[in-house]
Amino acid sequence: MNRILIIGFVWPEPNSSAAGSRMLQLIELFLSQNWKVTFASPAAASEHMIDLTKLGISKVKIELNNPSFDHFIKQLQPNMVMFDRFMIEEQFGWRVSKQCPNTLKILNTEDLHSLRKTRQQSFKNNEKYNIEDLFASDYTKREIASMYRCDLSLMISEFEMDLLKNTFNIQENLLHYIPFLLNPIDSEIKDKWPSFEERNHFITIGNFRHEPNWNSILHLKETIWPLIKKELPKAELHIYGAYPPPKATQLHNQKDGFLVKGWAKDAQEVMKKARVCLTPLRFGAGIKGKLAEAMLCGTPSVTTSIGSEGMLDEDSDWNGFVTDDPSNFAKAAVKLYANKSLWQQSQQNGIEIINTRFQKSKFSSSLIEKIIQLQNNLKEHRSKNFIGSMLQFHTLRSTEFMSRWIEEKNKH
Repeated sequence: MNRILIIGFVWPEPNSSAAGSRMLQLIELFLSQNWKVTFASPAAASEHMIDLTKLGISKVKIELNNPSFDHFIKQLQPNMVMFDRFMIEEQFGWRVSKQCPNTLKILNTEDLHSLRKTRQQSFKNNEKYNIEDLFASDYTKREIASMYRCDLSLMISEFEMDLLKNTFNIQENLLHYIPFLLNPIDSEIKDKWPSFEERNHFITIGNFRHEPNWNSILHLKETIWPLIKKELPKAELHIYGAYPPPKATQLHNQKDGFLVKGWAKDAQEVMKKARVCLTPLRFGAGIKGKLAEAMLCGTPSVTTSIGSEGMLDEDSDWNGFVTDDPSNFAKAAVKLYANKSLWQQSQQNGIEIINTRFQKSKFSSSLIEKIIQLQNNLKEHRSKNFIGSMLQFHTLRSTEFMSRWIEEKNKH
């Protein structure tokens, strides 16, 4: 039996973030193979974390910069370790290599953090983002070094796969494309959706702690929503998301129809009641769980090129509209809200995107096959990744000793 250790940056919150639901999809995939899953994290317990023990998963609290992890993993002896985000690999990867040198190491990127960070910095500097920003970032160097130190990196976006292969020349055998793992939408599901007439108002949803989401809400408040409200005076915008800070709840304005609702216990329930989803993201990376969820609920959306990135084939139509211009964004939202036939066609486009790009059965089996193949040929696979072994050597000389220094410091 495969024994898998997942080291989480945070405890999974599938009802709070796309990263949380993505992690749950991977966990469920491993459990479906009857693999034994242990989930460990140095993070503090959180309000909306899932009860992993109910799924039959061993849950372990671990510490950063502490040799107790060495004893824990030596005893566990997993066949495979999956690091949730590169920062976790930096902390624990060298320890895993030292205690379990023949264990398969997988990096779950969630999204390309360096891409999101550099886009965000360009936006803050009021500059147009370009690829040189990515090359210049220390964050990029750290993230790509982490990928090389692992045997495989899971990529959620084809855009990011292409970027790593064509711009950074990373070998294809070190990357594996696995988007959201979703069940297809059939006519039975579609028939249960509320109709155009049964739905009211606009919705936007996303964890408030995620900077692209918070920026998107401010963009709606300051620029886009006033333009929509002018055309549709009776419409409301319902804003949902986990962990709303006071600066967000203070934006709530009943008169303007700008309603900050906070955490939704059932995100799909509130999404199905809305007629149109608005997601004007101005920076970010990966693929957007909120937009996939809108499609799963039959809710057309208006988003930006950042929002739709990695979710659309070249010859496909969006589940609504994609535009980066605020004025056009507002016009598209009004048009979609008021035009039933356009709304229904957009809904159908969303069904096609889910059913062609995110098939659970197709992508699940390819990942399991890849893992087994790597486990059976790990020595050969690693022999082709000289940069990885070189960085591993370097890492064992630097981050290890930094960690040991912190260890000693903590003793005094």
